[in-house]
Amino acid sequence: MFTKLLSFVLVGGLLLAVVPAKAQQKEYIGAAKCKMCHNKPPQGEQYNKWAASPHAKAMASLKGDDAKNPKCLKCHSTAFGLKLSDTQTITVAEGVSCESCHGPGSAYKSPAIMKDMAKAMAAGLIMPDEKLCKKCHNAESPNFKGFDYKTYLAKIAHPNPAKVK
Repeated sequence: MFTKLLSFVLVGGLLLAVVPAKAQQKEYIGAAKCKMCHNKPPQGEQYNKWAASPHAKAMASLKGDDAKNPKCLKCHSTAFGLKLSDTQTITVAEGVSCESCHGPGSAYKSPAIMKDMAKAMAAGLIMPDEKLCKKCHNAESPNFKGFDYKTYLAKIAHPNPAKVK
């Protein structure tokens, strides 16, 4: 009997050691949380650049029924369609926020992680590319007038001068 119990405990312990712990759920934190660090002049005031951009005003650009149309909202709001937990502070009203392009920020938001690009990317930070932009900037949009990635990228550029060397 003791041998069976010991075998059970050992097998159970092995399973616990081999089965990975539940990964931290990456949650959206909202632009206001990004602002805390990304609105300082030495870092390039990225938040102010976003707030003045069409991305931040994407929800306001929707008129009439379009403001409730899921086909429009999927690109005009980062938060639309997300199952938000009580800890998430993103709102539909903030439009196309930082996390539409850079991914949910809960796991990479800390300064200790953000100061190391490799750690930040391992924690979920995305460096957007043309493919990501074209998920919304494409012919499915009723207002699509073409999309030249390099031209539009220059319009929304918000580099961190402390990291650009």
